[in-house]
Amino acid sequence: MSLSIHDASVPVLSRALSNVAAIVEKGRLHAESEKLDPAVLLGMRLYPNMFAFTRQVQVVSDTAKGCMARLAGVEAPKYEDTEASFAELKQRIDKTLVFVKGFEPRQLEGAESRAVVLKFPNSTLNFTSGWDYLQSFVLPNVYFHSAMVYGILRHGGVKLGKSDYLGSIGSG
Repeated sequence: MSLSIHDASVPVLSRALSNVAAIVEKGRLHAESEKLDPAVLLGMRLYPNMFAFTRQVQVVSDTAKGCMARLAGVEAPKYEDTEASFAELKQRIDKTLVFVKGFEPRQLEGAESRAVVLKFPNSTLNFTSGWDYLQSFVLPNVYFHSAMVYGILRHGGVKLGKSDYLGSIGSG
C-alpha cells in the first residue's frame, strides 16, 4: 500500500497545527499566571533578525493552508495578519485546522505529479510535483516555524517540554 499525498499532508499538518495551538494556549496561561503583559511574549524573538512569536504562528498557518490550497488547486483563505493576542492566534490556528481537515482524498487527485509554482515578491520557486512541494518545502517550513513557536515561548519562561512540541505519540 502506498502513501497518498492526502495522508502525507492532512493528518501531518493537522497534528502540527494542533500542537502549535496547545503551545499558544500554554503561552496564554503563563502570561496570565505570571501577570505578564502578553505583548511581551507575542513580540519575543530568538534573535533580532528572526520573526517574532506572532509571525512564527502566522507562517505555520499560512504554510499549511497554502499547501492544501495549492495541492487541491483552490484559493486559500486570506487572513489579515493582525493578530495581537493569544486568543486571536488560537482562532487563526482553529480556522486553519478547519480548512486543512476539510480536504477529502479525491480533492487532491493528481496533485502528486502536478507542478507547483510558489511566487514571492523577490523570487519564484518551481516544484516538479506536489510531492516535491510537500516534502522539500511545506513540511520543513511547518516544522521549522513550529519549533520557533516552541523555542520562543520556552525561552520566555513558559514551562514546555518535548511532549508539547510532539503532542501525543504512540496513539495512532
